[in-house]
Amino acid sequence: MAVTLGVVREDVPNERRVAMTPEVAKKLKAAGVDVVIAAAAGERAGYGDAAWAGVATVVPGNAEVYAAADLVFAVQPPAPESIVQLREGAGWIGLLAPHADPGRVKALRDRNITAFAMELLPRTTRAQAMDVLSSQAGMAGYKAVLIAAQASPKFFPMLTTAAGTIRPAKVLVIGAGVAGLQAIATARRLGAQVEGFDVRPEVREQIQSLGAKFLDLGVSAAGSGGYARELTAEERAEQQRRLGEHVKGVDVIVTTAAVPGRPAPKIITRAMVEGMRRGSVIVDLAAETGGNCEATRAGETVDVGGVAVIGPVNLPSMGAAHASDMYAKNLMNFAMLLLKDGAVALDFDDDLVAGTCLTHAGTIRHEPTRKLVEGA
Repeated sequence: MAVTLGVVREDVPNERRVAMTPEVAKKLKAAGVDVVIAAAAGERAGYGDAAWAGVATVVPGNAEVYAAADLVFAVQPPAPESIVQLREGAGWIGLLAPHADPGRVKALRDRNITAFAMELLPRTTRAQAMDVLSSQAGMAGYKAVLIAAQASPKFFPMLTTAAGTIRPAKVLVIGAGVAGLQAIATARRLGAQVEGFDVRPEVREQIQSLGAKFLDLGVSAAGSGGYARELTAEERAEQQRRLGEHVKGVDVIVTTAAVPGRPAPKIITRAMVEGMRRGSVIVDLAAETGGNCEATRAGETVDVGGVAVIGPVNLPSMGAAHASDMYAKNLMNFAMLLLKDGAVALDFDDDLVAGTCLTHAGTIRHEPTRKLVEGA
């Protein structure tokens, strides 16, 4: 009997992504997996119910998906009322935000769900094709710059016009992870004068390879194993002072610094914002986890002395078609690790399977989350 993989219709407001595409469903069918998907699940990403003909079975709603599925693909974490509808012992693969809701983790454990939190996936070379954080961050970085360009009262590129030469906008991207590098590349494509900053000096070459300048504030956080060390209080103060002086001449700041499972680090103080020129724009990708800017409010645009501080939420959803395509491929590649001879076969000797598994057989397998839940 073939494994049945279910795909839910996302019910979180403003979530337009879907965890499956017809192309991926076709590949899964060829691998012997039966796909069931809730009606209208893909509509907001551009996939109407007719798109699934021949590759998946469309069922009326999520309840029917939960009743049929051995494994469930989803974008957003399940609500409590969804967890109780899952078949005991079923599998769940998606973003689960384990640090954000101990109650949800308990519910998954108590329902005997084998839940795989994709944000826990080990960041190794072998895992790259399954890395949903990277694929979705790329879309977020791209959209952030487009939001900034629309909000800015200036052209991004240099223009020579009959009215004279217009200088390019100065854009600073803070954080050189996937989102930051995509933001740098997008701002450069729009013709802006771009700088990139990161506490890790080893990313200098990556920033420069995209045609941007590496902003060196004279304080290095180089550590061991490719990780940044924590700055001393004196080093942090000096870094903040130099950054505060620098942003006075910047037109747009895009901040992308994030620490999984922890509040976003505060990098741009309110005093820095107040020191920027009127008409400047800050787009804070870390708004959902507290923001990199002290003035950020998630889902809002705050005016601070004429500077627009924008705190967008769920940016990948703004590019739902391509974000869904990348996400579905990530999940498919991971799910293939769980399937053998037409059945679900969990190999906890595989570091990717073991590292990503949040709950299984009535236990919480991820030790930091277990400690968090038991202490909650």
